[in-house]
Amino acid sequence: MSVFEVVAIILAGLAAGTINTIVGSGTLVTFPTLLFFGYPPVSANVSNSLGLVPGGMAGAWGYRHELRTLGPMVRRLAPASFAGSVLGAVLLLVLPPAAFEAIVPILILIALLLVVFGPRLSKWAANQHADHLTPGRWVVLILGILVAGMYGGYFGAAQGVLLLGIMSILLPLGIQQINGIKNVLGMIVNLVAAVVFLIVAPGVINWTIVLLISIGSLMGGVIGARVGRAMHPNLLRAVIVLIGTVAIINLLVD
Repeated sequence: MSVFEVVAIILAGLAAGTINTIVGSGTLVTFPTLLFFGYPPVSANVSNSLGLVPGGMAGAWGYRHELRTLGPMVRRLAPASFAGSVLGAVLLLVLPPAAFEAIVPILILIALLLVVFGPRLSKWAANQHADHLTPGRWVVLILGILVAGMYGGYFGAAQGVLLLGIMSILLPLGIQQINGIKNVLGMIVNLVAAVVFLIVAPGVINWTIVLLISIGSLMGGVIGARVGRAMHPNLLRAVIVLIGTVAIINLLVD
C-alpha cells in the first residue's frame, strides 16, 4: 500500500465521518475511494462499515447536549435500528447487489422530500396532536426506523438522510435534536452490522482499511459535530438536500 493510498483513505474517512455526523451519505465518499484502489466491493463495503463506527461514536457524543432529554425516545427507537441492521447485513451476504440497490435512489428521493416538507408537515401534525405521538405515528416511525436500519446494514449510503426525513415528519422536535438521534441510530446500525460481519464473514474484512477509515472517521465525527451543531436549521436542511441530491446522481450514474 503506497503512501498516497494510505493518505487518500484516511482523508476519505475524515470526510465520511464529518458528512455522516452532519447529514449522512459519508459512505458515498469512502466506498468509491476503496473501489478506485481495487478492493472487492463486498470487502470494501464491510470494511467501510466497521471503519465508520468510531466516527459514529464521536458524532453521537458531540450531540450529547441535544440528546440529554431524549434518552427514553432513543431507547424506544434503538431496537428497531438494531433489528434492521441485522437484517440488512444478512441481506448483503445472501442477496445479489442489484436486488436492493435498485430502490436506493427512490428511497433517498423520498427522504429528501420528507426533509424539505418536514417542517410544514410537523407543524400540521403538532396542531393535530399537540406535543405527543399517537400510537399510529409511533408504529409508522418504528417501521421507518426499521427499514432505514435494513438499508444501513446493507449499504449505508444516505441512511442518515432517510432517518432525518422520517423523523422530520413524525417527531415534534427541532432539526438539531433529530440530527442527534440520527447520529445515535446510525452508530448502532454500523456497529451491529459490523458485528454481524465479524461473526458470519470475518474473511471479507480488510483490517488495514478498517484502521485507516477509523482514524479518519473519528476525527471527522468530532469536526462534524462542531460544524453541524453550529448550523442554522435552514442551512442544515439545505445541506441535507444538496448531499442527498448528489447521492442520487452518483447512484444513478453507477
